[in-house]
Amino acid sequence: MIPAEINHKFNKLQQILASDFDNEKPDMKVILFLIGVQELGKGPKKFSKRQKEELMHIATCRLFSEMGFYELEGLDQDGWPHWKKIKPIPNYTLLEQEMILKSLIVSYFESLFDL
Repeated sequence: MIPAEINHKFNKLQQILASDFDNEKPDMKVILFLIGVQELGKGPKKFSKRQKEELMHIATCRLFSEMGFYELEGLDQDGWPHWKKIKPIPNYTLLEQEMILKSLIVSYFESLFDL
């Protein structure tokens, strides 16, 4: 996908999520948190600040696993997924990082929504 298409689909996703949650358009962190909650698979519940950060990390690892940078090692005793880095992530610029994450997020949600 070209950047314009990625941005268009990402904005459409933000609008869908905003209407689904009856809230304002979610930013990247909120979307990563939602993916983390989905990947954890325990449903909505109250999370500590540390757990929210871990959920965003889970989401990032899950997304970057699509590019071969991480693989799922397994679940810990509490059912939280743990990922192993299998190859180094290149030093992308901030703009490249944002585009890659947006593209991976769009791909993650495309099976759920018509983007």
